[in-house]
Amino acid sequence: MLLPCVRRAAARRLGPRLPLACGCSAQRGYGRGAGGKGLVLGIYSSEKEEGAALFTGAGDAFDRLVSGKLRELLSISGPPLKKGKTRVFHGLHQDFPSVVVVGLGKKNAGVNDQENWNEGKENIRAAVAVGCRQIQDLEIPCVEVDPCGDAQAAAEGAVLGLHEYNELKQKKKPVVTPQLHGSAESEAWQKGVIYAEGQNLARYLMEAPANYITPIKFAEHIEQKLRSFSNVKVHIRPESWIATQQMGAFLSVAKGSAEPPIFLEIHYLGGTNTNDSPLVLVGKGVTFDSGGISLKPSSGMDAMRADMGGAATVCSAIVTAATLNLPLNIIGLTPLCENMPSGKANKPGDVVRAKNGKTIQVDNTDAEGRLLLADALCYAHNFNARAIVNAATLTGAMDVALGSAATGVFTNSSWLWTHLYEASILTGDRVWRMPLFEHYTKQVTDCPLADLNNIGKYSRAGGACTAAAFLKEFVTASHWAHLDIAGVMSNKDEVPYLRKGMAGRPTRTLVEFAARLSQDSHNP
Repeated sequence: MLLPCVRRAAARRLGPRLPLACGCSAQRGYGRGAGGKGLVLGIYSSEKEEGAALFTGAGDAFDRLVSGKLRELLSISGPPLKKGKTRVFHGLHQDFPSVVVVGLGKKNAGVNDQENWNEGKENIRAAVAVGCRQIQDLEIPCVEVDPCGDAQAAAEGAVLGLHEYNELKQKKKPVVTPQLHGSAESEAWQKGVIYAEGQNLARYLMEAPANYITPIKFAEHIEQKLRSFSNVKVHIRPESWIATQQMGAFLSVAKGSAEPPIFLEIHYLGGTNTNDSPLVLVGKGVTFDSGGISLKPSSGMDAMRADMGGAATVCSAIVTAATLNLPLNIIGLTPLCENMPSGKANKPGDVVRAKNGKTIQVDNTDAEGRLLLADALCYAHNFNARAIVNAATLTGAMDVALGSAATGVFTNSSWLWTHLYEASILTGDRVWRMPLFEHYTKQVTDCPLADLNNIGKYSRAGGACTAAAFLKEFVTASHWAHLDIAGVMSNKDEVPYLRKGMAGRPTRTLVEFAARLSQDSHNP
């Protein structure tokens, strides 16, 4: 078997235009400096076992450009490409020194009712992501991407698939800029780029170390992102303001840390009438969660830098909505603090008073997120909200229940649920409805010292449900949804177009939900 470098030399001897096909282990640096771009093209699975390759429109056009060589090489370089698999060819065209052909699966794949997502869109995202990463491995700085029949999904796959947090590393992967191949779907492509960049912003905030993203630094980062929008106002509320608002539950968590708490309030006025009832998004913003006096195990505690995932996704969704100029008003509310053990920290058995006057017995200081959200939800009712949606990495029980397959949604509104569910089918970042039964409410209201207990009376049983029932005690709005995103906080390899690390989910679903809400002229 010839070594790759010998094979390339042999190819050069045989003629300068002879293409070279490689598998997934392409050599780094091939084609670097040649001035060309990488190219990612899609191919569908044949309906027949030995059927001819079914190129996309862009793939067919490129194959004609190279006089059918691409189709010929595909037929002799191995078995038909399966969904998500790739094959790399070098030297086919002077403008594209490396071409990656990616398997898209079945051509007419649409909404899969069993999977609750659009399978065609997911196939495109996954295939384009792996194709772009192959170009990155070849250290080619620019890649043109076949829209594959859905330019938005292709852009999302490219931009999400290439993202990696390497801010603090000296050795970084080469930067690759994805571009649309052709110009037929440029508007949809740009929309996909914006959606994906929104999720990448949340991934960045969640992945960054807790000493880099403190409450004030989080707020300042979001303020900087929104500075250029004339229809956005950002208020960074200090501890003194929080105290005047009588947010005793929030402050009880924050007092254990040397980092002062921040209440970040964002007003995006995109509606035709700035007085229209807004969508209010509330995000839990614990920038590091040690568990407090109820200390977490040290193993894996570093991941609790992402316990502000609710705040990250909510704020990133608002940045994205502003970039898209969505025609609705949105208010974002994120209580930001650390949960740390100290002589000032909450102790198990302490009783604190929330903004609405209800008292809470804190039997577990590691169930702190619901204390922040209790006060933030009370404050959210000041805005005559059209709907209130909160997001939080709230319970490990949610991860146990659904894993990373979907965000758990607890809601008192079927109208709200329908919009969230239909949005998630399009984005592939799924949601699943969970129960808000009175059964769970009784478990948090049966409390010896206060109106409520911050954990259920039967300890771990139905933990995600009792946490939602707790939050419900601070909601009077008829359209409210609680998104428990603990299970989707990080990605190992479950979502193929996301690298390992913090996932930034469900930012795109929140954006799509807001877009759908902006087109719905009435509440039920």
